[in-house]
Amino acid sequence: MRPPLRVWGWTAAALALVVVWALLWRGSDAAATDSTTAAPADVPTGTPAGAVSAAWSAPTTPTGGAVRATVDGGRVVVGDEHGVRALAVDSGEEAWRYTRANARLCDWTLVGGRVVAVFGTEDRCDEAIALAVDTGVRAWTRNLDLRPDAVLSSTEGIVLATSPTGVLTLDPVGDSIRWRADPDEGCSFADGDVGGAGVAVLQTCGGSVQVRLLDGYDGTPLWTRDVAGGTTLAALAQAVVVAGDDGVQLLAGADGVPLGSPLGEAAGEPLATGFGTSALVWADGTLTVVDQGTGAVSWRTPASGLTAGTADRAPLPAGTSVPVPEGNAVVLRDLVTGDELQRVDAPGLDAGGLVTVAGPVLVHQLPDRVTAYR
Repeated sequence: MRPPLRVWGWTAAALALVVVWALLWRGSDAAATDSTTAAPADVPTGTPAGAVSAAWSAPTTPTGGAVRATVDGGRVVVGDEHGVRALAVDSGEEAWRYTRANARLCDWTLVGGRVVAVFGTEDRCDEAIALAVDTGVRAWTRNLDLRPDAVLSSTEGIVLATSPTGVLTLDPVGDSIRWRADPDEGCSFADGDVGGAGVAVLQTCGGSVQVRLLDGYDGTPLWTRDVAGGTTLAALAQAVVVAGDDGVQLLAGADGVPLGSPLGEAAGEPLATGFGTSALVWADGTLTVVDQGTGAVSWRTPASGLTAGTADRAPLPAGTSVPVPEGNAVVLRDLVTGDELQRVDAPGLDAGGLVTVAGPVLVHQLPDRVTAYR
């Protein structure tokens, strides 16, 4: 006995729904997302040995070729074309990952124990996500509308997206957009960075170059200063560092007045970071440690790179040391005096990288890869 026609109809409808569901799933963000999580990790205990060698290495693909801080606690974050991964700092083993096969990773940054990453699905960068650095657990997701060449930077409580046509600040905790700012008419932004002093942008207008500082939380203009050319800049806790035709110069966060003399030629890609109330500037093969408030030089030493810094944390305990890459060694130096406290032989360190000490591990960060020495 054949089933009634209505049964055949119901069966056909059910099969059609299954096919439609399968097609929708295959084209969905959920199907294209590969996401894992992990238990929290502590920083390994101990200190670097007197001689270390490369224990592991991993490629990474930061936007614009700029070297960035990638270490947070016991994790090292790396990016690729479609997402981010967190690796165990001591072994290099993958702890968690978040990748999207149907989207490209536009850029990412570390801030406040979170990885904030922006993805693009078409010709814009249109979705941001925040993940816990420790575990990879998602904190939030939101839509954005950024140019494909937007570059992210961050400081505690602020994520900055910079592009030639404007800047945008995002709350890394609550995911809200705080404010946007455009360059002056006929101008464009060549670079931008954020620190305790505020949001600093390098604005080019025809043949002139200006540094503009805006309040980090509401975008209020604080000051504008003409500079003799300009290629890169960094915003620190109390000052702005700009590299231009006159060399690398500190500008006071309060009013933009130059602090002290230029700190070296702006050849290559100078690096600058904040370490407590000090500014550490690597330029022309020399590391210069400067007081951010006065511009007074504390000490100088030949170097092949820079410490990754400690954001804007201040004050720091007495006897704080900073790791300084010096050729085939990393020297831990007293932040105040520059005196050598420990020397760690580490062959194979390329110039221009950032160094972080995580217990017994030295992490060397370059624009295209991260290498851990132990």
